[in-house]
Amino acid sequence: MIAPSLLAADFARLADEANAVPGADWLHVDVMDAHFVPNLTLGLPVVESLMKYTDIPMDCHLMIDNPDRWAIGYAEAGSYNVTVHAEAAHDPVKLAKDLRAAGSKAGLSIKPKTPLEPWVEVLRHYDTLLVMSVEPGFGGQAFIPEVLDKVRTARRLVDTGHLTVLIEIDGGINDETIEAAAEAGVDCFVAGSAVFGSDDPVRAMESLRAQARACGRR
Repeated sequence: MIAPSLLAADFARLADEANAVPGADWLHVDVMDAHFVPNLTLGLPVVESLMKYTDIPMDCHLMIDNPDRWAIGYAEAGSYNVTVHAEAAHDPVKLAKDLRAAGSKAGLSIKPKTPLEPWVEVLRHYDTLLVMSVEPGFGGQAFIPEVLDKVRTARRLVDTGHLTVLIEIDGGINDETIEAAAEAGVDCFVAGSAVFGSDDPVRAMESLRAQARACGRR
């Protein structure tokens, strides 16, 4: 699965940019509040407006403080998957249940330096694990290969039936890094600059998809 990230798109033309990637599995939307991360991007009103112009399932990644309060609105608005950060959620198990009750899949994200093991039991309540392969907050950063150890651990837990999450990765994914991520066991790849920075976003997206399929374990 490929989820083009609108963080690398032209914010003045978001509807056009969303329509520039037909065939994308998800459309990845980074919501930042300038508190949990130092950057400020967009929020629920923009997401609601964007949904009127695309049928691509919305994958909302909330890099915000107090997601327990704010995340439900994104689910109620019709987002397919709403991901919150383990480091920010006050009651992640309850939040997962609330997101599902509001109509979306529930995702849990961990930063590059956050270990996976303390969150395994919590992840039993989630649909998606988003492994950050850069420090959250800004696009265009270099991929951190060490996070693939967490991906491999998660893949083993999924393959042995201990977890049922879809494994997603976000940060520095391009034609030089996607193969290693696929080999480690990633299911869904968030790609920003590699897609929207290309002269042909669809061709770039499909090229990444082909690389991932060729190298993936599944």
